[in-house]
Amino acid sequence: MDLLRKVMYVLALTTIVLSGCETLKSSKAIVPVREYERMIVGRLDANYVGTQNCLYACHYHDKIKNDFDASTMGAQLSKNSGLPLVNCESCHGPGSLAVEGLTPDKVAEDAKQGKQTACNYKTLIDLKELPKPAQSLICLKCHTGSASFNLHNWNAGAHAVSDVSCFDCHNVHMGPDLTIRRPEMENMCERCHQEVKAEFSMRSHHPIHEKKIFCTNCHEPHGTPNENLLRKTTVKEVCTQCHADKEGPFLYEHAENTEDCTSCHSPHGSVNNNMLKVAEPFLCMQCHIPHTPTDASRKGGFYTRCTDCHSTIHGTDIPSNSGSGRFTY
Repeated sequence: MDLLRKVMYVLALTTIVLSGCETLKSSKAIVPVREYERMIVGRLDANYVGTQNCLYACHYHDKIKNDFDASTMGAQLSKNSGLPLVNCESCHGPGSLAVEGLTPDKVAEDAKQGKQTACNYKTLIDLKELPKPAQSLICLKCHTGSASFNLHNWNAGAHAVSDVSCFDCHNVHMGPDLTIRRPEMENMCERCHQEVKAEFSMRSHHPIHEKKIFCTNCHEPHGTPNENLLRKTTVKEVCTQCHADKEGPFLYEHAENTEDCTSCHSPHGSVNNNMLKVAEPFLCMQCHIPHTPTDASRKGGFYTRCTDCHSTIHGTDIPSNSGSGRFTY
C-alpha cells in the first residue's frame, strides 16, 4: 500500500511539473490583447474617416502632408498608382476623435484671431512612445509585402534584436526622398557604432570618410541570415566584390584563410599597413615558425616583412623554385 502511495505521489508531482513547463512554453501577451490592439491601432472607440476628412479643417499638418505626398512612398501609394492606399491613418490610427468639433465656423473664428486650427492629436497613436518593435511593426504591415525591400529577415536581424526601429534611421515626413542618402549614412551608422567610427579614423582604413565606399556595400541593415549583417554568405565573398584579384581559386592557396579575410585584416581600419591586425612579421609568426631567408643572410641583409619575398600571399598558380607553393611569385 505504501508503495502504491509513493507511485501516486510521484505521478502527481510529475503532472504538476509538466503542466508548469507547458505553461512556460505557451505564448502570452505582455499586456492584454485589447490593450495591445489599442497601442498599435489607436483608440478603439474612434473611426477611420480618411485623410481628407482629417485635414479639411485642420491645417496644422499641411506641410507634413505635402511633404509626404511629394515623397516616393506618397506618389507610389496614391490612388492613381493602383497600389494599396496608405494615408495618415495607416500609421497614426483612426482620426474621428482628433477632428471632433472642428467645424468650418471654428476654423473661421480661429482665422479671425490669427490662430491656426489644430486637431486633438493626443487621441492618435503616440508613435514616439511605442516600444521599438511596435514602431517597426507600423512599417512592416506594408513593407514586408514589397519585393523591393529586404525586410523578410528584419525580425531575425541584429538591429531588430537590439531594439533598433525603423524610426531611428528613417523619417517618413522628411520630403521627396525617404531613403537614406549615402553621404548621410556614415554619420547615421556611427551614432551607434562608435568603435567602428574610431577604426575608420586610423591611418589604414577603408575610405568611408572619403565617401568612396559606404556601409551598405558590405552590410545589409535590414537583416540577413549572415553574421554581422553581411550581404554575402562569407567574408571573402564580400571582400572580393572589390578585391577581385584575391578571389581565386588558386593552385596554391593560403591554407585555412581562403574564406575569412578577417583572420589577418581588420575590416574597418588598423594602425598597421594594409589594415593588418598585427604588423609583419609578427602576424605571420602566429602560424609560421620564423626563419632567416637564405639570400638575405648571404648578402648580410635582414628582412622584417615576410611579404618582401612571399609577395603573392593570397594565392598563386606558380610554384616556387623548390617546386612547391611558397607564394614567392
